[in-house]
This record gives sequence, structure tokens and C-alpha cells, in this order.
Amino acid sequence: MSDYWQSFAPGEGRRAPRADAVTDARTISLNGTWAFRLSPTAAGTGEAFLSDDFDAAGWDSMRVPSHWVLEEFTPLAGGAARSMRGTAEGPLYTNTAYPIPIDPPYVQRENPTGDYRLEFDVPADFGDAVLRFQGVDSCAKVWLNGVELGWSTGSRLPFEFDAPVRPGRNVLAVRVHRFSAGTYLEDQDMWWLPGIFRDVELIERPEASIDDHFVHADYDHVTGVGTLRVDATCAAVVEIPELGIRIPAGDTWSGSVDPWSAESPRLYRGTLRSAGEAISLAVGFRRVSIDDGVFRVNGRPVKLRGVNRHEHDADRGRTLSLDDMRRDIELMKRANVDAVRTAHYPPHPDFLRLCDEYGLWVLLENDLETHGFIYSGWEGNPPAVPEWRDAIMDRMRRTLERDKNHPSIVIWSMANESMTGDAFAELRAYIDERDGSRPVIYERDPSYRDSDFYSVMYPSLEVLDQIGRHEEPASRKVGMHGMEFDAASSEPDPFDERRRGLPFLLIEYAHAMGNGPGSLSDYWEIMARHDRICGGFVWEWIDHGFRGPEGGFLHGSDIDYEPNGGRFNLDGLLFSDRTPSPAVRELAKAYAPIGISVTSSVITVTNTRHSRPTDDVVFEWRWTSGATVVASGAFDLLVDAGSSGVVDAPAAPAGDDLVLTVSAVLAADEVWAPAGHVVAWGQFVVVGGPELRSWPQTADRAAGVDPQFGTVSAGTDHRIRLGDALFEGGRLVSLGGIDIAGPVLDLHRAPTENDHGQGGNNNLARMWQQVGQNRLIDTVMSIDPGPDGLVVRGRTGAATRNHAAEWEMRWRWVDAALELTTTVDFVGPWGDTPYQHHDVWIPRIGLLFSLGSADEATWFGHGPDETYADSRMGSQVGVWTRTVDDMQTPHEVPQENGNHVDTRWLEIGGIRIDGGFDFTARRWTPLDLERAAHLRELRDSGRVWLNIDHAQMGIGSASVGPALPEKYRVPRERTSWTVRLRAA
Repeated sequence: MSDYWQSFAPGEGRRAPRADAVTDARTISLNGTWAFRLSPTAAGTGEAFLSDDFDAAGWDSMRVPSHWVLEEFTPLAGGAARSMRGTAEGPLYTNTAYPIPIDPPYVQRENPTGDYRLEFDVPADFGDAVLRFQGVDSCAKVWLNGVELGWSTGSRLPFEFDAPVRPGRNVLAVRVHRFSAGTYLEDQDMWWLPGIFRDVELIERPEASIDDHFVHADYDHVTGVGTLRVDATCAAVVEIPELGIRIPAGDTWSGSVDPWSAESPRLYRGTLRSAGEAISLAVGFRRVSIDDGVFRVNGRPVKLRGVNRHEHDADRGRTLSLDDMRRDIELMKRANVDAVRTAHYPPHPDFLRLCDEYGLWVLLENDLETHGFIYSGWEGNPPAVPEWRDAIMDRMRRTLERDKNHPSIVIWSMANESMTGDAFAELRAYIDERDGSRPVIYERDPSYRDSDFYSVMYPSLEVLDQIGRHEEPASRKVGMHGMEFDAASSEPDPFDERRRGLPFLLIEYAHAMGNGPGSLSDYWEIMARHDRICGGFVWEWIDHGFRGPEGGFLHGSDIDYEPNGGRFNLDGLLFSDRTPSPAVRELAKAYAPIGISVTSSVITVTNTRHSRPTDDVVFEWRWTSGATVVASGAFDLLVDAGSSGVVDAPAAPAGDDLVLTVSAVLAADEVWAPAGHVVAWGQFVVVGGPELRSWPQTADRAAGVDPQFGTVSAGTDHRIRLGDALFEGGRLVSLGGIDIAGPVLDLHRAPTENDHGQGGNNNLARMWQQVGQNRLIDTVMSIDPGPDGLVVRGRTGAATRNHAAEWEMRWRWVDAALELTTTVDFVGPWGDTPYQHHDVWIPRIGLLFSLGSADEATWFGHGPDETYADSRMGSQVGVWTRTVDDMQTPHEVPQENGNHVDTRWLEIGGIRIDGGFDFTARRWTPLDLERAAHLRELRDSGRVWLNIDHAQMGIGSASVGPALPEKYRVPRERTSWTVRLRAA
């Protein structure tokens, strides 16, 4: 076939798919340095490179596994080999759009094609062999010693050929096309990264070797009996010494076992041995079921505390090391994540072996997404087109066959965002016939005829609660991304009854783009309340940025190429270098499997785990007064899963700013964390309200200064003095000789990614820009010194607009402190603006100061990470000290960050501020933060800009998802609040 790369067929010449296995068969790794040459079209370099005597001395060297677009190679225009990151020859990112014209199965003529060549030696006694490629993107044709073996598509799936190797020198040639017909099935919101990116191996296949095997390990939770049968393609013996098992393959054994679960990943190690090969077994006994609309494992309901995980490394793309995979899983487990959706394709097989070992519930997704057909109105969508049927079935078959033996996999996913078509009924029939032990999900088909779960993406809290109560409206579907129900239809829904009987799984929620997501605890409170809801998967685990040549990380908008997915590749809980963002701490709190409620008299422990009691944790408590631990201790409390226990709280000691913190910590080392790791915690704050502190007597009283208001004096330099404070033009310019300027009323923030919404939907940033909210002008209208202090009045509004905020700042000198009471009224048409007559949301209402210098801040309140109205549960209350630089969250796209809610007092730059407020401190102005496109563009302004806010709106997850819940918005109403400042 001359144009195989643009054929509906999935491949040719390949062996039948089979289970991934750890084998003792001799294996030669073909990873390493290969010869490589890039060509502009699918013709490649021609046929010469296939011959034994071809001289590849002038070719580039290419690391395998890798993506060539992330390595150095000779550009198509010629010249020296170099990296192509940031160019159209390098990585390309799209979210939903195809990078090729929609004309299936054809692709464009300009189709960069990499020819690979490797010379390798084979021992003289090496027998029959199989050549395995674990992953090649997107289409590969293979020759061995000049003989064509075949070709394959399906980038994230393995394929094998019979390999007629010869003793001594062998020549392997591979032609890899960047685009192919398979591209139409792989539109998965990620970088397009061609190349041989997973391992290549030559595996000896002696006579009587085991071509395939299938482990069936069931568990009866009523009797505690496990049942094992291992099927094999040849005569073999199953041996599991710990259980005393030695039976022929195909026979069944039953006996008492410990079950496998994500909390207790009990594996029984053994061997499947034939005359020619031994395969290692890691058997986990468990039963997955759906009973009365509830998802269960081993008879107990499961709440999946999940994340969506793309494979990504900031330097190597989807070529991950075992350490990368282990790091991901350890971070997940430490954040109380117990489930992972392999979005949107099967991962490297080593990742699943680690999931078996460490304990994660896995929703394994087929390598199939056709999202780009949305731009053609779904005309020609492959699942609905018979010509695509073999290719689609091939992907599901290879997915299931490779990974069928992993106990961690509890759900099969047939695809992501591929709309509807008869192909899904055929996929479901195949899965049921081959493996009836796991349920199946496909979210996008509104009939759910082929799915065991009802699922939508990104529902609002209200919609999720309706679904949990089985009260979604009849004959109405949840709209795209689940934000609201579509308008009622007069047509009856024939699938309504079936859908209402299904368990509900949030396959994607809480879009973690930039600062956020918010409302994690709100979502989880609803999920925990309803048996129908079996959990969810946050989108997503890690940002997909590539390390850039100028520092920082590249996103889609950094590449001059269309179509372009923009910054949507930066939407993870981890930054691109695997550094956890503050959202991970928030997630860990929302997902905590042990609830700890603390009052002044009792500590209540609620075990919400699937099946494990609290025998693996110790409960530690401490009373703190400010930053000092004044009492501490520990206790044991055994609480079974699904139960609660109560102990008396330790008595409160004397002191100020008292907080009792109770933590559940690991009693011993686990494979994923050391002893002492905090699994869950709760607090009781004795002093936690926003009211002002009681103020001590000072020398000012004895000196005869008015104890109520202080004195105001005006100098000939037009400056006004109030106590130790100096004002000019109605603004504070120093306090106790310390350079502090301001404040101005601040009603704006540098938009977060969630403030930008999704296109025109929930796009607050666009609204703010169009109504001038991002360029407010602050004007002092009057300055009135008097016997009761200083009163400054003014107006803050936007050019060309007649809506504004009128404000009054009333200053008094009270007990050696400068007290400021600010009152704000909103006037004009805020509710009917030129931006589509939308009501203007106020992202914050507060005060902006600037300090001459400050290196660190100490405060009493939530910390140490940033917190917002809807993302505060993961941070403890206490006294925290951080440098100004460390308080900045390094989002690659600069945006609002570093806020701290409910702060009782703050010391920074020699100034102490008391009251109840939010604060941020940074070295650049808010306007600088808003204008910067990359983190590296932010420059120290020479001052520290300090926001002391009455309130700031929450973060939400509207970049893909619902609008910010009303309870986390800032009311646009008459507002008054007080803070006190003094030289520290």
C-alpha cells in the first residue's frame, strides 16, 4: 500500500495484541542513539537507508525513546542541527482543533517524516524473536535487514512484529510520519509530539513460550474467599508460594486471601511457567460491581478521589522515566489522591505496575478522541463511519489486551469526547465478551446505552446536587460541560429511566488552569453526601509546559502556528517541572479520607476510607500560642471505615492567638511516604475572628494626648501630621518614619485564567477591560482635618464611564496606632454596562499601599500558601513567616496570586496592621502583573505593593466550567471596614 499512512486501516503485518508481561525471556533493548533524518513529506529520504551498506554518517543522531521535535535535528531548510522548540517545526499544541485539514483519511502533503536507522548485534544463539514498539507517534513503517515487517498506527499503544533476526549485525529501519489517518483519532488536548517515544525491544521467543495470559482473580467479600484462574496460550504452571498454589494454567483455585484495594494494595507474587518462559505474576484479588446504582469494590461503595493524568515531562514530553512515574504516584498518594484517569490514552505499562503496587484505582482510557470534528458539525465523525470501524476496534482491543491483568484497573473507558456512533456498541460488545469483570464508561453519548455510568463534565454545584438526588429534569440533558440543563424538550427521553438508575461519575471537574481551582471542598461535600455519586477526577494533574530557551515554560501561544490551543496546556495541579502548586494542598484537604472535627471539648474522627481502619495512623495534637507550641501530645483511636470515634480535647492553655491542631499522621513508613506524613488534620481556633485586638495602654495617655482621636496638625508644606503619621495630598506618606504610601481604593485584580472564562463564556477579564475596570482613576475630592482626625473623600472610576465608587477614608490616632475606617458606596450604572448589559463584578474591594522596602512578612491567619474565599480549607491557621519573594506563586502566565484570607494581623516592612483582612504583597505593581505574558517579564519595581483587602472574590474554575458561585463573589454594596496600622 503506497499511501498506508492515510489509510482507514490500523496497520499491517503486526502480531495479535497480548498482555504486557514481565518475562525472563532474553530481551535486547534497542533504546539508545539512532541515526535520524527529517524530510518534509511522507516520502521520507527514499529507500536507500534500508540497505545494509547505507552510509548514515551525514545524518543526525537521535535519542530513542524521544520526540524528535524536542531534540536537536537538522531543520528542513538545512543548516546545523538545533532544537526546534518554539517554532512550527517543533512541538505544536491544540486543544480541540486538528492541525491538519479535515479530509479523512487523508493528511496534508507537508507531512514531516523522520527516518530512523539502527545497527545492532544479536548473539549467535538468539532464537526466534519478536520486535516490540511500546509507542510511536503517529504512524510507523518498519524494515529489518531490508525486509518490510509492516506498519502501525495507534500512538500510545504497543505493536509487535515477528522479527527474522540474523546472528551478528542487523539493521533496523523505521519511517515515522508526524501526521497520518490515525491523527483523526488522537485529538486529545495535548502537544503533537512525533517520534519513537517509548521503548523498543527485541524479545526472544523460544519454543513453548507464552504468547498471552489472562489473570482472573475474584474476591467474595462475604466469605473472604479468593478465586484464581490464569489462562495461558500454552501448557504452563501457576505458582504462588505464599498461598501454596501450584496448579496448571486454566485450573481454578479457591482459598482465603486478603483483598486488593487502593488503600491496601495486597499483591500475591508468583510465576506462570511454561517449558520455554517464566512470567512474573502480581495477583490482586478484588471484585468490581455496580449494585442498585452504587459503584462498589469488594462489596463496599467507592468514592474515587481522582485526577486526570496526561503523560508529560518539561524536557522529554511523553517520554517518561520510571522515576517520573514513581514521583507522580507518590505525590498523588501524599495528596490523598486514590484514583487516576489515564487521560486520554493508555500510559506506559510501568505506570500501571506502580499503580498495582502503590494502590490507585485506575480508569483506563482507550487511545481515541475525535474532538476536532466539532468544527465540521460532527459530519464524518469516525465512530459513526463504517470505514473507521476496524481502526477504532483495533485500539480498544490493544488497550484491553495489554492491560487486562492489572488489579488497579477497575473501569474501562472507550474514548473521550468523540460524540456518538455505532462503533461504541461494537466496542462495548467486545469488552463484555472479553472481560466482564469491569464496568465501562463513555461520557459523551447522552443515551448512555453503552455506559455503566452517567457522567458529565464540569457541572455546577447546583447541577451536581440535583444529579446526586436523582432529580435531574426528565427529557433534559446537561449541556456541554455540565454547567446547566438544556432547555426542556417536548420529546420524551427513552433513556431517562436507564440514566437515573446509573451511578454518576465526574469524569472531569475543577479545571485547574492557573490560579485555582476553587470550590474543591464544596464539590466533595456534595459527592460525599450522595451514594449515587462515586467520585470524580480533577482536570488535570500537571501543566504541559516545555522548558523554554529563555527560561520558564513554553505554552501554545508561544508558537507562531495556527490552529493554536493557546495557554490551555497549562492547566495542572503541578507546575510543568512537577513542583506542586498551592492547589495540591487544597486538594489533599478536600480528599482527606479521615475527617477530624475539633471543638473546645471534643475531637471527632470520621473514617471515610473505602475499607481500611485507622490502625495505620497516630493522632497528634498541639496547642499553639502565636508561633509557639505550648502543649502537645498524641493518642490512638481505632475507627473502622464508615464509622466515627470521639475523644476529649486537651484543655486550652493560657495565651493569645490560641489554636488547637489535631493531625492524623502515618505511624510507620509506607512505600509512598515516610512515617509522620500528615494524612488529615483539623483545627479549633480560639482567637480567629476578624474583630480588632484589645489595645494596651501606651505612653500617649500619660503624655496627655487625646486617647480617643489624637491630634491633627497642618504644616506650611501642605503636609498633615496625625500622631506618628504624615500625610500629603490626602495620602499617607510615612508612619513612624517608615516609608509607606497610599492607600488608593482597589477594585481590580490581574485576571486569573479562570477570570478569562472559556471564550465568551464567563469572561470577566473581557468585561473588566471593556468597562475600564482594569484602568480605574482614583481622585481625591476633599481633605478635612479636624479634632476627631482626618477625613479624606474621593471617587474611583473609569475613563468614559459614569459608574464609580465614592469613598471616605477616616483616619484617627488611637493608642499609638493609626486607625483607618474606609466606607465605599457604588454609584452609577454598574448593573447595565456597555458590555452586553452585564452586571460588573468587583473582583476585590480593598486598599493598595506601597512600601519603600520589605523582605519578609509575618502574619496570623491562614497559611503558608495562598488562600482565597473558595480555596482556603487546605491551609492551617497559625503564625507564618515568609519572604515576599516566596509568597509569589510562579504561574507561568502571570495573574492574581499570593492572597491570604482572614488575616488577623500582619507585620511587614516595619509596619504592623491589625484587623480582619486579606493581604497580598509583591514587588511589582498590579498593572505590571496584568500586562506580563510570562513570569520572566516581571521586574522588581523598587517598592513592595501591599493589598489590604476587605474582600476578594474566589477563584472558581470557569476557564472550563461554571461561573463562580454567588457566595464567593464580592457584593457591590455599601461597605465599611476598619484596620489599624502602627510602626512595628
